[in-house]
Formats: sequence, structure tokens, C-alpha cells
Amino acid sequence: MNIQAEKLDLIEWISKLNDNSIIDKLRHIKEDYTKSKDWWKSLSQEEIASINRGLLDFEEGRTHSDDTARKIYEKYL
Repeated sequence: MNIQAEKLDLIEWISKLNDNSIIDKLRHIKEDYTKSKDWWKSLSQEEIASINRGLLDFEEGRTHSDDTARKIYEKYL
């Protein structure tokens, strides 16, 4: 079942609920989800700079195939 079908199935199920305790639990899940902090904001400046360097390398074509990377790093794995 794809995600859209799963969501529709949950919507249908929720619309038929009459149990307040389940509705309260779902409300708490929703609140926790919306309050969860964005992991990007927890990164250090060094981590952000490293990610940005990687993105720039990708944009400028400075990449290697999976096979090449495996050959280079196989001794470390």
C-alpha cells in the first residue's frame, strides 16, 4: 500500500473513532511531531560547511562512482 492510500485509510479510521483516549493520543503525537526541532538547526557551522562543500563538489561534477569509491576505501571497510 502506498503512502497516500495509508493516509486515506488512517483518515477514514480516525473519522469513525469515538474513543477519546485514542483521539488524545493522536493529538499528542501530532503535537510532538510539529514541535520536533529541525535537525539542520542542530548542526555545527563546521558540519554545515562540510555539507555545502559536498554539494558544491556534486554540482561541479567532482564525484566518483560507487565502484571507484569501493576500490579506494575497501582496505578500510
